[in-house]
Amino acid sequence: MAIKETTLTKGQIRKLNALRKSVGVKLGEDAFGKWLKEQAKAKAVPKVQSDPVAEKILNAVKSLEKDKTVKLGNRGYVVKRAKGKGAKGFVVQKNVK
Repeated sequence: MAIKETTLTKGQIRKLNALRKSVGVKLGEDAFGKWLKEQAKAKAVPKVQSDPVAEKILNAVKSLEKDKTVKLGNRGYVVKRAKGKGAKGFVVQKNVK
């Protein structure tokens, strides 16, 4: 079975070369061909559902989307729940270098 290496991805080429080195050229190409067929048959991974908390935060900040005075910076911010005795609400910290 001839394998066109130009159609393979970088990871697939690495796997093919590793198989060739470990079990030989002919057996490596046969094993790779079988593996490639199995990969084609595999179903696509279902899309991960978004986090409901992240959606709520997004909806809360959505009104500030067009406000040019709000700048999040290059590194952004971290929002955490307040900790400690009697602490309520959230703490917002700017990510710095």
